[in-house]
Amino acid sequence: MNPSAPEPVEPVESVEQVEPAAEASSAGGYRRSVGSPRGEARRRELLDRVTADLAANGLVDFSLRRAARAADTTHKVLLYHFDGADDLLRQGILQLRDRRIDRSVAAGRPGSERLPLAEWVRVVWPILVGDEARVLDQAIGLAMYDPDRYADLGRGASRQYLPTLLAICPEHWSEQRKFEVAEMILAVLRGFLVDARTSGDTAGVAAGFEALIRALEREEAAGE
Repeated sequence: MNPSAPEPVEPVESVEQVEPAAEASSAGGYRRSVGSPRGEARRRELLDRVTADLAANGLVDFSLRRAARAADTTHKVLLYHFDGADDLLRQGILQLRDRRIDRSVAAGRPGSERLPLAEWVRVVWPILVGDEARVLDQAIGLAMYDPDRYADLGRGASRQYLPTLLAICPEHWSEQRKFEVAEMILAVLRGFLVDARTSGDTAGVAAGFEALIRALEREEAAGE
């Protein structure tokens, strides 16, 4: 080998074709995306793939390695766009939750006519127990098990339904009555979801559900 010849330069490993002005992460020294349009598009693509894996396989044994396989990439690329496994898990769960809320709100507004409260509950319930239910129920359990790390996974989920419920209450009701009935619906449905997941007593949940429907029908039929 000629000692005066320059050594060959190793090609730089492509971490998403490193963005201009990419920063170093404080964790592990990995380069981090600074949020260019191209970087944001790639981040959303990766998150969609990881979210699909969470929806299909749940939260058990979730790791950065599993996320990389699901996204068909490497852990370095994921760490370029996300803070780590917890960040990916959190964002994937929140994306699943937002999808379910969007579908529920849309289903409860089929047209210009106001849905009766009992009918809204019938329409929305299958969505609440749909494809994302298992993962989102696991997320609530995770938030209860380790609130310091995962409190935001269970915080405020049902509150996002409150404006819709208040809006479909009869106009002549007082604001207090609207609030009371909306809170009752949310609390009872939360209880049904937990019971369905933990006990498997589908007959009991179904019986309670029908009682809720009757209670709402009577509430709407009653005067002020």
